[in-house]
Amino acid sequence: MMDGGNLTALSGFILSGFSDVPELQTTIFTIFFSLYILMVLGNLMLLLVVNVDPQLHTPMYFFLTHLSFIDFCLSSAIIPKALEIFLLGRSHISFLGCFAQMYFYVALLICECFLLGVMAYDRYVAVCKPLLYTITMSRECCYGMVVLVYTMGFLSSLVHTILAGRLSFCQVRSIDHFFCELPTILELSCSDARANKILQIYDAGFNIVGLMILVSYTYILHTILQIPLARGRIKAFSTCTSHLAAVTIFYGPGLLAYTQPCKACSRGPAKLTSACYTLLTPTLNPFIYSLRNQEVKGALRRLWVRKLVPHLPKL
Repeated sequence: MMDGGNLTALSGFILSGFSDVPELQTTIFTIFFSLYILMVLGNLMLLLVVNVDPQLHTPMYFFLTHLSFIDFCLSSAIIPKALEIFLLGRSHISFLGCFAQMYFYVALLICECFLLGVMAYDRYVAVCKPLLYTITMSRECCYGMVVLVYTMGFLSSLVHTILAGRLSFCQVRSIDHFFCELPTILELSCSDARANKILQIYDAGFNIVGLMILVSYTYILHTILQIPLARGRIKAFSTCTSHLAAVTIFYGPGLLAYTQPCKACSRGPAKLTSACYTLLTPTLNPFIYSLRNQEVKGALRRLWVRKLVPHLPKL
């Protein structure tokens, strides 16, 4: 366990940011800030549309609202501090602040992993067992699965955080990253962190490979191939394309970032990978689920007509 003298000496950490080149800080800030604003607007828009339109009160969109909420919180746990580093150069973060950032980030990351698995199961029931969909995906079942998602995420993160808090950091304070990511914290430790790394790789393999997703889409593909008409196959598969796209852009970078040994990976690409699933993925998800989704487009038009048009001043 970290002794009192070590904790007192370690008043905080120094985050190096995304790049060491001062000339790039303004450009990096502009890119991150623009994407963050898009992320906020996109996810809040999706949350608003799904909640106000009764036609979207279905299990798929219920899970989608939680995906938007998790994406919003995940980015907001990381990006504001990163923007402060890029713009103002305030790279210091307190010890407790760093561990709080790491805790919420890991918790929300694991929550999203499990939620995408739940959404895959929802698509499996919709495609493979459509007559039982209403019964299987009842309101009680949906709420129960969401509670399980958050419970698994925050309890797993608590284990990671407690194990990391027991390490001794020997007054090394510089983190070569733009936020307190778990692997970078483990790199600073001068004590035995094998248990932490084993748990990290185990969680990454279990969550990111997505056993539920693989099994669900195996059955979905088998069912779709049995549909005789090509139009029917396309229609059935189209209900899964948005989820498949979300899974691809989230799990791909996460798998690369969390399964590589820390010493084997270059920090530059690792930062880029982290930026993908902390900012790019939460920004893209609401657009993936809205731009090619006729139900969401229709809900947006209805929202515009009902809520906004009547309040416009008449000429």
